[in-house]
Amino acid sequence: MATIAEFRIPASDTALGATFHAVPSLVCEIEPVIAADEFGMWMSDVDHAALNAALRADRTVRDHSLITREEAGWLYAIDFSTEITENFAIVTEAGGTMLAASARTGMWTVRVRFPARENASRVYERLAARDIQIEITQLRSRTPPTAAACGLSPEQYEALTAALTAGYFEIPREISLGELAVNLDISHQALSERLRRAYRTLVTESLEVDTRSDCTGGDPRE
Repeated sequence: MATIAEFRIPASDTALGATFHAVPSLVCEIEPVIAADEFGMWMSDVDHAALNAALRADRTVRDHSLITREEAGWLYAIDFSTEITENFAIVTEAGGTMLAASARTGMWTVRVRFPARENASRVYERLAARDIQIEITQLRSRTPPTAAACGLSPEQYEALTAALTAGYFEIPREISLGELAVNLDISHQALSERLRRAYRTLVTESLEVDTRSDCTGGDPRE
């Protein structure tokens, strides 16, 4: 059964230890990837010039380049040293898929999905053998979601999963709403309404919003 594992790892034992030492206020977040030579990384809460100087001096960074700047921070492409990419390879070789990775105050928090608990244990042992002070802070089995568990009707669940699989939520979209409706053998309008109701259910559940006090005055059943 699929397992979600969360690890805490000091940056000083892995990536960007020197950078965090130079700019302790730094907050960074890696864009999820399965495997890559470069990693997209959002960096914030730090002076830009100081950050560039720290990255240039960090032995775990082979190369770096600024991709874009937004209000939330800077997105960099980071080419890590062989030592760091070998650590990532240990995760992928065990069937792990990184769901999230972020760091602040010099500590990485990494969440990974594995095919089974044994895979997570194997990664822990192999990284520990490399003198990395790794800690497992969470380990839980992930059961496949059902429509009922999500608060959705079977039709809404089918529409959402079909849209996700077909790339409707990608940027740019890989399939139009009309094409998706044809695949599901329903009308464009029916699919639009089905998705809208599913969105509302998921957002309401996630944010714990009481729709009875909906400031828009609309009918929550729409």
